[in-house]
Amino acid sequence: MDLQAMLKMLGEGFLKTLEIFGLTLIFSLPLGLLVSFGRMSKNCIIRWIMKIYISIMRGTPLMLQLIVVYFGPHYLFHMSLRGYDFAAVIIAFVLNYSAYFAEIYRSGIESIPKGQHEAAKVLGYSRSQTFVKIVLPQVVKRILPPATNEIITLVKDTSLAQVLTIGEMFTIAKRITASQSSLVPLFVAGIFYYVFNYLVAFVMERIEKKLSYYR
Repeated sequence: MDLQAMLKMLGEGFLKTLEIFGLTLIFSLPLGLLVSFGRMSKNCIIRWIMKIYISIMRGTPLMLQLIVVYFGPHYLFHMSLRGYDFAAVIIAFVLNYSAYFAEIYRSGIESIPKGQHEAAKVLGYSRSQTFVKIVLPQVVKRILPPATNEIITLVKDTSLAQVLTIGEMFTIAKRITASQSSLVPLFVAGIFYYVFNYLVAFVMERIEKKLSYYR
């Protein structure tokens, strides 16, 4: 196999990697915020449910969660698994990363001094207005560094989709390596991952600098 054909195959795998990455972020970021609200809820039942959920998601391997999400519906509801593999990957990734983002959100929200809430109340702001206009902008600024670390980890974790035989970049690189008895595909895949992570870090750093006026 020549270099051009190999790069084409890896490029197709990279698009699948990018799809997993993008869909996971789109769904896990807002879900993580909802989970963080539940985690901070005054209702002890909701708070403990969210706490247990976060504990399970953070305390068990993502690979195991992928297997459970994929095979679980079949054993519980006798659901057909045909065409479910990619959806299972997205569901497992979203559930896993929303738990991590929830704790990041929670730490950011709880770091805001309570005096700001009281001042906003005196000025006539509702709770929702206080959160959106005063708390959230500061939270976004404070959580960017840990969120960036999680997003970079997500880029690398997309390779775990191979557990459900999804043809993302790392899976394709392994297949080419096995068929060609060459480590070049894995080396090229490593470069893809590095460049992608570099771009993610660069974009997040630019966003952080634009929000520097919240210091």
